[in-house]
Amino acid sequence: MLPRGHDGAVAAFMAALRGGALHHAWLLAGPEGVGKAVFARAAALRLLAEGAGEALPPGLDVPATSRTTMLADAGSHPDLKWLARLPKEADKPEGEVARSITIAQVRSLQPLFATAPSMSRRRVVVIDAIDDLERNGANALLKNLEEPPLGTVFLLVSHAPGRLLPTIRSRCRLLRFEALPDRLVETILREALPDAEDAEIAALTAAAEGSPGRGLRFAGLDLAAVDGAIAAIAADGDPDNRRRSALAKQLAGKAAQPRYEAFLDRAPAFIARSARTRQGAGLKVALDAHAAARDLAGAARGLSLDASGTVWEMAGLVARLR
Repeated sequence: MLPRGHDGAVAAFMAALRGGALHHAWLLAGPEGVGKAVFARAAALRLLAEGAGEALPPGLDVPATSRTTMLADAGSHPDLKWLARLPKEADKPEGEVARSITIAQVRSLQPLFATAPSMSRRRVVVIDAIDDLERNGANALLKNLEEPPLGTVFLLVSHAPGRLLPTIRSRCRLLRFEALPDRLVETILREALPDAEDAEIAALTAAAEGSPGRGLRFAGLDLAAVDGAIAAIAADGDPDNRRRSALAKQLAGKAAQPRYEAFLDRAPAFIARSARTRQGAGLKVALDAHAAARDLAGAARGLSLDASGTVWEMAGLVARLR
């Protein structure tokens, strides 16, 4: 699969590859879900396949029939290492994942770096996402970026590059991935969800905010109903708290967790959109409400706040918009 809507990033990478001045570390920066990991995989396959002397078509593509692709698909290519957060329970690969990529995962690369690549003259290490790397792990990785192992290319996916160690950023070449236009997002969502109704695709496209991955994460959650409830509270201020109570009840409980997560995104986004249409005192109200909503959403996720109480409080911030 090739990344879509990022022709500039692809062209910059291919120019470096063709020009023989390929940097040893690339920082793939941009909003989550826009295709950075898709690009990382495609770039890794291209680097490895070319390094193995395979006959390839022009551009970034590597055919599915390529030995490099087949080994990567099977998770058995000896020169491709992909670091990501691991499942908390090894026997439940589809279960909850750890909060970070650990220093042990970074250290596990060191024996590999002591040897030459096995099948190609290159080795590729992808970290998805480097934002998830714990501080000690980042320091361990920095040593490899300062003294890169021969033939190794690092592809570092980042959703928030400003939070990384400046020393890591300075040793990478930046490739920026921007949010995609709604028309392309809608096309990607329709391809991924061929049975979805037009109303759901429209709601997911709006929720995606330029990120197909973000939109897909909300699929099947009836976002239109969530957005409708938020809009209704904003319209009349919910003077009797009836709507707030109903929404808090609907989004509480383990079964409602995905919709609750969506609400934590949708409510601040709704307030932000409202702010763009306001002036004077009304604008200040919306800006203050948005700052509070953003902080509340962050605290709800980081501190595992009670869902029902969080929804009640967030809906109260939305009610200020009346």
